[in-house]
Amino acid sequence: MVELDTLYQHMAQAPFLVLTGAGISTASGIPDYRDTEGVRRGNAPIMHQDFIASAATRKRYWARAMVGWRGVHQASPNAAHQALAALQSQGLISGVITQNVDGLHDAAGSRNVVELHGNLHRVVCLDCGMRLQRDDVQSLLEEQNPYLQDVHAVLAPDGDAQLAARFLEAFRTPHCPCCGSDMLKPDVVFFGGGVEPAHAAAAWKAVEAAPGMLIIGSSLMAYSSFRLCQEMSRQGKRLLAVNLGRTRADGLLSIKVMQPCEQVMPQIAQRLIQGSRPST
Repeated sequence: MVELDTLYQHMAQAPFLVLTGAGISTASGIPDYRDTEGVRRGNAPIMHQDFIASAATRKRYWARAMVGWRGVHQASPNAAHQALAALQSQGLISGVITQNVDGLHDAAGSRNVVELHGNLHRVVCLDCGMRLQRDDVQSLLEEQNPYLQDVHAVLAPDGDAQLAARFLEAFRTPHCPCCGSDMLKPDVVFFGGGVEPAHAAAAWKAVEAAPGMLIIGSSLMAYSSFRLCQEMSRQGKRLLAVNLGRTRADGLLSIKVMQPCEQVMPQIAQRLIQGSRPST
């Protein structure tokens, strides 16, 4: 196919940086936020300030997250994640920046992934700073709320779930095992929150060093990712995309392949790896 050939030819010239979004994880069973037109669907997102200010919001978040965590916990890297890990191991991409919080790039074997929006597998106490593993918090949630263990709900993005309001009444919010606070928060950036300065700096440094960037599975509606594309374009570097719908950066792209990334990336990886091997 002409589009795949063109994508390959661009990427064969130099190790591109890769930026991924929710679309790379849908084949692993994790829903994405937006449709092909970039319009949000599903639950209204938890806002950062609401989570901080409202015990009721924290209760609602953790009840839905207790049920939704199963989808993230059980998810495995798909062929697109594995293709990127293989390309990185061969030095054929310069690195991976992800908007995702599911940890699937790490699970696939990618190294030094810049997680712009954090990682659901970690939890932090906002009062004492203690850090916990999400699995340990899940055990606490299930111990305190056994009535929810057999509840089945429609999964939503980022470990959320569509949970009926009646299930919230008896729910017990988890507390920090160190200081007893109910200010436990997943180590992720909620809507309205800011990217950690260290993560933003690492992403910017990667953009500065790369000759171009491949966007996979993202509408780029989050400004934290779109601004990286703007900077790439400002520097005269190439932007490529594999995405099923429109993106905020469509006008900046050199090429966009509108096919499932779990089908495209293994083909591209195979060609790049074969092309990098010396002939015998």
